[in-house]
Amino acid sequence: MDSAGLWMLASVAALMMATGLPAWLVLVAVASGFAALGVLLDEFSLRFLAILPSRLLGLLESDLLQALPLYVFMGALLNRLPLADILFRGGARALSRTGAGAPLAGLGLGILLAPMNGSVGSSVALLSRTVQPRLDAGGVPLPRAAALVCVASTLGVVVPPSLVLILLGDAMLRAHTEATNAVGLVGRIINTQDVFRGALIPAAILLGLCIVLAWRANRSTPAAVARTKLPASDWIAGTLAAAVIVTLLGSVTLGYLYAVEAAASGGVLLALFGLGTRTLTREVLAAALRDTLAVSGALFALLIAATTFTLVLRAYGTDRWIAAMLGQLPGGAEARLVVVLGALLLCAFVLDAFEMIFVVIPVVMPPLLTVFPDATRAAVLTLLVLQSSFLVPPLGYAVLMVRQQQARPLPTRELVGALLPYLGAQLLVLGLVAAFPGLIWRPAG
Repeated sequence: MDSAGLWMLASVAALMMATGLPAWLVLVAVASGFAALGVLLDEFSLRFLAILPSRLLGLLESDLLQALPLYVFMGALLNRLPLADILFRGGARALSRTGAGAPLAGLGLGILLAPMNGSVGSSVALLSRTVQPRLDAGGVPLPRAAALVCVASTLGVVVPPSLVLILLGDAMLRAHTEATNAVGLVGRIINTQDVFRGALIPAAILLGLCIVLAWRANRSTPAAVARTKLPASDWIAGTLAAAVIVTLLGSVTLGYLYAVEAAASGGVLLALFGLGTRTLTREVLAAALRDTLAVSGALFALLIAATTFTLVLRAYGTDRWIAAMLGQLPGGAEARLVVVLGALLLCAFVLDAFEMIFVVIPVVMPPLLTVFPDATRAAVLTLLVLQSSFLVPPLGYAVLMVRQQQARPLPTRELVGALLPYLGAQLLVLGLVAAFPGLIWRPAG
């Protein structure tokens, strides 16, 4: 029964696709069923499951998780306030001489706001509402506009210091610690700051390639929004907001601010913007708080459910079985890394980034890091694989979310053609990072 954990993962994927139930509910149901089966078959004792409360308490005491609801609150305010619209219109006007002002402004909006917007789904909702209607009005074909929204909505996966990066950094720290303790490795344990800095150069290369591709694809169809005039107040608000966002993101990435401090500062500044522009009404604030409670509750429920799931999986010994299988693979550590990244790619067709981090990473990463000790490189490659998988049609998570937002039919063939250059750029960056580990910025000493 060592491989029972794989059947647990397969059951979760099948139930999620067949029922559409929330991931946390499916995880708890599958974990409970397999736990009962394991006890009945005498695979493990019921006493083993008694450590679950202490594991949950230890997990929820993490200071890093304080940033989670604050990031969600920022995303909720961004969705409710007109700041994103001001930034987009200002960017389109400022970039109008390029001939692709609106598309580049939409991509830039994703670069600025996706790291703070919490998830790919939230970014898709924001950009579909703010960017795509103006691209459509400006004559940008629907497949190219949808592809741009897809790409921009996933930038929060690789641009630090996004919520995805924060949670992945914490998951990698736990996985690296577990691997170190298991095999007696000697060396420095990875932390969240290592993941931030390691992702900087690959993210910069990817962003540069995406900007060039967006310009080349759309320079002959300038959107009408790029020719509209903005009042001076919007120019001032947009410039200040962009400067503050870049300062906050850079401060966290470079280690001058903790993520929780930056998230709290960002939430306060967004609230002040809403009060100053009289757009943060009582109703808007109430709606933003409801959204924050709903999303934060769902994320914490997912975290608790995933912890329960992985405990049952470990009770069956699947983690040790995976480690043994990886150790028997030919080709050395690099081949084992490729196998794990391939498994993550397949899982990402079904699971969101948070589900991947909470459920899959704790299962596959500790065994990998026992034979592949470069945890920072593994984390950066994982990020790039996740982002690429979200864009692969027709099952990529961002692609599915964007298609759900469309009021008109979106032909798959045209969408695939529009997405292919961006996917090529991502595969190029993935290959560069795999071939040249020096592209990953590491702390001195």
